[in-house]
Amino acid sequence: MESGQAELERLRKEGGERAAQQERSSQLEKEVAALREKIHHLDDMLKSQQRKVRQMIEQLQNSKSVIHAKDAAIQELKERVSYLEAEDHPKAAPRLGKPFPDPKSHFFHQNLEMHDRIEHLIEKQVSRGGSSARARSKSEYVSRCSGIPGILAS
Repeated sequence: MESGQAELERLRKEGGERAAQQERSSQLEKEVAALREKIHHLDDMLKSQQRKVRQMIEQLQNSKSVIHAKDAAIQELKERVSYLEAEDHPKAAPRLGKPFPDPKSHFFHQNLEMHDRIEHLIEKQVSRGGSSARARSKSEYVSRCSGIPGILAS
């Protein structure tokens, strides 16, 4: 009888250990499932962030292209202004030998307008860089030119 009771105790003990092992196994399976879910979520977040970074890089490259194009346009306009100013001011460019334009002429005002547009573009370009620049208005340009003999002499 003692051996039967000992055997019964041993079986109960093994059964209790199995139940504990099954409980632990079930708990570990739940943790694995939760960790897999977290990994999936983090993977989705990583892919989303990578997409955003790629889009930002593309936008940056597009912005650089636009800036280079505008820089080229500004440079071309500066060259045009230099050429027109050289034509309009024979003292600044004696090789051209043309007289100062009549301040009431259509071409004189076109040149002033072109100058104002270029100053405005330069101001926009400089303001993007953080410096503060102020474009001269048409009236300031006219008043600046009034000190040159032959221009705006009334």
